[in-house]
Amino acid sequence: MSRIQVWSLLGLAAIIWLLALLAPILMPFFVSMILAYLGDPLTDWLEAKGLSRRLAVSVVFLVLSLAIGTACLILIPLLGRQLAQLIEAIPIILAWVQSTVLPWVQSVSGMDFSTDFDQLRQTLMANWKETGTFAATLLAQVSRSGLAFLVWIANLALIPVVTFYLLLDWDRLKRHIQNLLPRRFEPTVTRLAKECDEVLAAFLRGQLMVMLSLGIIYAIGLTLIGIQFGVLIGLVAGLASIVPYLGVIVGLAIAALVAFFQYGDLLHLAGVGAVFAVGQMLEGMVLQPLLLGDRIGLHPVAVIFAVLAGGQLFGFTGILLALPVAAVVMVLLRYLHERYKNSTLYDVADQRGGNEDT
Repeated sequence: MSRIQVWSLLGLAAIIWLLALLAPILMPFFVSMILAYLGDPLTDWLEAKGLSRRLAVSVVFLVLSLAIGTACLILIPLLGRQLAQLIEAIPIILAWVQSTVLPWVQSVSGMDFSTDFDQLRQTLMANWKETGTFAATLLAQVSRSGLAFLVWIANLALIPVVTFYLLLDWDRLKRHIQNLLPRRFEPTVTRLAKECDEVLAAFLRGQLMVMLSLGIIYAIGLTLIGIQFGVLIGLVAGLASIVPYLGVIVGLAIAALVAFFQYGDLLHLAGVGAVFAVGQMLEGMVLQPLLLGDRIGLHPVAVIFAVLAGGQLFGFTGILLALPVAAVVMVLLRYLHERYKNSTLYDVADQRGGNEDT
């Protein structure tokens, strides 16, 4: 291993160690980087239409702010009401399970779970009563740790400021980084950066739009057929759609249970199936070809592992970075695989395999 490779590995290890130390304060900067990355193509398009960079950034920043603010104003009250309804329905659901489901399970399997379930129900109900004081407990905790609360508010306030300045200087930062690269490695690094950009665009732009669209489709469809918690179920199914087929499996199972408990007939169960069938057809025929094209994403197992590993190592910041980092790693692994296939080491291994076959 050459001296340059040794120093490169040491520098990478130092960067990872530094990121781990600074993880508690990095969240607003990473969120701002994601927002700036999402908004940069529209900014470049407006700039190509004749607007100055500052004016184009101001327009995009206003559009992002209005979109996020409108979504919060619409979703938060809806989700709050549906969560309140869910909390009120929990005791009824538990009583229904105890009186209907458990006797059926006992008649089919011969196993009696009523005692264990009764203990679980009593434990849940005892803790459920304490949730009424959650707001008071939260306020008391905030008053005792006012500094931490102020830091949290300051981090949130930093996001729009950092996003604005990153959008303003995004292209300039890319040019500076490209100019700093050693001329020997600049073409290769530039090519890899473009491949990373394609994969990141597929995830951060295309996949997020697919998830949002599916969540809206499921929420509207379930609400139209009268399913309780339709918005909440649609949101969960849309978020779970980051892993192929997981969203439809989770959403369909939850919605079917709610429909059966709410109506108890086959008509609404068929309606739930129709909603998710329409969502899957639109995803396969319209959303993915339009928003993702033929770009190859990460394997579902890689997505799950990346999210869990990022959360375990760096908390919420790691979850935000998990998929972008995994996408970049996938591009680098493809590059290393290509280098290996074109290397003399692979040729020697291939020749040995051919000699053994003969």
